[in-house]
Amino acid sequence: MDMNSLALATYTLISPLLFGAAGLVSPLFRRLHTFTSLRKNLFEELEATVQSAAKSSFRLWVHAASVGEFEQARPVIAALLEKHPDITLFVSFLSDSGYNARKNFAQAAAVFYLPVDTPANAERLVSLLKPDLLLLMRYDFWPNHLLAAKKSGAHLILAAAVLQENSQYFNPLLKGFYRSIFNLFDRIYTVSAKDTRAFRDRFGCRQAETAGDPRFDQVFLRSRNSGKVAHLKPLYDNRTVLIAGSVWQIDETLILGAWQRLENRPPLVLVPHQVNPENMERLSRTLEERSIPFGRVSAPESAFDPERQVLLIDETGYLAELYSIGSIAYVGGGFGVNVHNTLEPAVYGIPVIFGPRHHNSPEAEDLAATGGATVVGDEASLLAALNLFMTDPSARQRSGAAAAAFVKERTGATALVSRCIEHYLAVAERV
Repeated sequence: MDMNSLALATYTLISPLLFGAAGLVSPLFRRLHTFTSLRKNLFEELEATVQSAAKSSFRLWVHAASVGEFEQARPVIAALLEKHPDITLFVSFLSDSGYNARKNFAQAAAVFYLPVDTPANAERLVSLLKPDLLLLMRYDFWPNHLLAAKKSGAHLILAAAVLQENSQYFNPLLKGFYRSIFNLFDRIYTVSAKDTRAFRDRFGCRQAETAGDPRFDQVFLRSRNSGKVAHLKPLYDNRTVLIAGSVWQIDETLILGAWQRLENRPPLVLVPHQVNPENMERLSRTLEERSIPFGRVSAPESAFDPERQVLLIDETGYLAELYSIGSIAYVGGGFGVNVHNTLEPAVYGIPVIFGPRHHNSPEAEDLAATGGATVVGDEASLLAALNLFMTDPSARQRSGAAAAAFVKERTGATALVSRCIEHYLAVAERV
């Protein structure tokens, strides 16, 4: 047994002890207590659900750490079920937020929390699901579950995979351990060529292939829909429009401050990250204190004037389509924990602006590197970026074209991953 395999074997031996100890101290730590308590009756509930699930010639298990990773899987799931509606789908999550957001996913025979990663739990789960294929999205590698699925004869696919340079995978003490884990997968579909090279050259994964991110396909498909904003389009036709999307309070302060200082001020559409009554009341007071006239999308005025009034979006479901009427996008979150979705505006070929905290979003970093996005650090730099795009249409068009190309060049992952799964499906049907 080589050192890499020994590290993996050691983990399988000590994992029951590790998770047992974690269970003992969980009452002292809120998040750990939540993690363990949510899994208390997991198998009993899952057994009843799985037993009532339709029997199928092909059983697909999709695992995602949370809702963001599951969104990467959704285009693949949709493409497969469109052609093979008899597939039995199981979906597991690690996080409670992911589970709660998608626990009612209609296409799944069962949606559940991934059990604690011990050999006994993993073997019990796999014997219940009897998966033909496990599709794991992006990351969240639990060795015992992967080993049990592999041992059962299931094929393993890793999709939307990334290897960031500062990640734990490259730690000299862990690199061999992850080499063993990565090589359990039959196919690895990466987001970029850089990731493919890292899997191949640094972990010996010859099965790695560049596919892109299925979210790009989803964003591209969604960009064809604009019914939600059809009534707003006539108001903004032939205007240079600034859409400020998913903004928090600090984003509001910066965007309103810079916008008010512009000589050539564009019509502004303001979309708060939270549209609950308390936040909308606070934001309304902020606009009034700044003497900024505004109208609410929930209370349309026949006399609304986009040149004179800011449009305040106080209902959910608008943002993705709103970018279709924009000329410049500011995406919030980059002055908080992390920038929000930058692909939604980029697909429409408009320049994107966001704050400095974007390093947990590889697509935001790459978008900026291609020239499709501008990173700002304060009100002054935001003002400079807005002023450039307002006074220099060619600069705005160049950045917008780079943003559109960035998205279009990265589509196609859904087709690659779904074709691979269909190959294994066809093999299973022949057996």
